Amino acid sequence: MPVVLSPDQQRALRRLAGMMIPASITYRVPGADDDAIFDDILSSFGPDGDHVRAVLEDLDRRAGAGFADLEASAARAVAERARTAGGASLTMVCRIVLQCYYRDDRVMRSLRMETRPPFPLGFELEPSDWTLLDPVRQRGKVWRDAE
Repeated sequence: MPVVLSPDQQRALRRLAGMMIPASITYRVPGADDDAIFDDILSSFGPDGDHVRAVLEDLDRRAGAGFADLEASAARAVAERARTAGGASLTMVCRIVLQCYYRDDRVMRSLRMETRPPFPLGFELEPSDWTLLDPVRQRGKVWRDAE
């Protein structure tokens, strides 16, 4: 079941996302509050909807009112206090925002990456030192066989 946020919660989340990743004229990329990116954020909560709500409630509590309605500098101060406090819920919201931002085609192009999924074509990886796995191999079997 999709997570449903009230209009005020959506405005607060959009504001927070825009603070996390603002638009850049220099790099010609949108902010995380861009319509397309924000729509992706809203549809990507999955099982983390409770974390999103917890962060939004925390922002409102810290603001003493609606976070979305604060003046810009006051909103930045509230967001900074929340960032300093951290927590699992804020970590999950950051993960969702970053995930959605970096899968946007405009952002991928700005990073000079192909706008395609990594599979089935894959990406070229540099050869690595497989001897780093020797201690793990020498450890032997650490699992039991399925019956």
